[in-house]
Amino acid sequence: MSHSFANERVLITGATRGLGLSIVKGLVPRGAQVTIIARSQTRTSDAECAGASVISGDATNESLMLAVVADIRPSVLILNAGATPFMAPIDEQTWETFSRIWNNDVRAGFYGIQAALKTPLLPGSRVLLTLSGAALHGAPLSGGLAGAKRELWFMAQYANDVARERQLGIQFQALLPMQMIIETALAQEIAEAYARRQRVSIETLLTSRYGNVTLSADQYGEYVAAILADPKYASAVALGIKGDTGISQLDKSTA
Repeated sequence: MSHSFANERVLITGATRGLGLSIVKGLVPRGAQVTIIARSQTRTSDAECAGASVISGDATNESLMLAVVADIRPSVLILNAGATPFMAPIDEQTWETFSRIWNNDVRAGFYGIQAALKTPLLPGSRVLLTLSGAALHGAPLSGGLAGAKRELWFMAQYANDVARERQLGIQFQALLPMQMIIETALAQEIAEAYARRQRVSIETLLTSRYGNVTLSADQYGEYVAAILADPKYASAVALGIKGDTGISQLDKSTA
């Protein structure tokens, strides 16, 4: 734990559980002043116990995101809010279930990016958008998830173009967990659906995809802290995290 985030303000959406909470646990012990936006007050206790402050609200609310970002002026904004996809093949989806991730994840990312640019955040600030390995490889049982996550990647690129044109000094980055972190409820639900479809156990499914190397939620939180601490990652547009390879730059800024 060599790098200190003392006095740095971090704002995270979707951090009451899962990977968002693991990021809180990775940053608070390093001195970061972490605030989360939580839709449900019934799940905030873990984040509060981890040392985060909580603002009640919905990250898909445009006016809320503008107001909170302008008030806190975080040096790090992590757009992590995500809905649970409806797990079924495409012919068993309705448009409502298929578009769920677009209406939540992409909408929340859209308003978060706009808030960062319109406020604007201070030069040197970072905005991380949580994606999924599905943005690269697809996800046939997860509705519109793969396309939605890929769109967020494009949006990070678009935002970087605007930031450069306006000389804002803000870097937008797509963050891709490249394997299921099975201890989270979301990954467990997704893994169960794919295992049932392939008629194999979850263990067999994961081993066939990732070998014997796992990635825990705590490790993920540590990797995110490393991304923010190490200058060599500061200009990357997309970063992957995987148990066997750690952090990899999937593409870089052309600035």
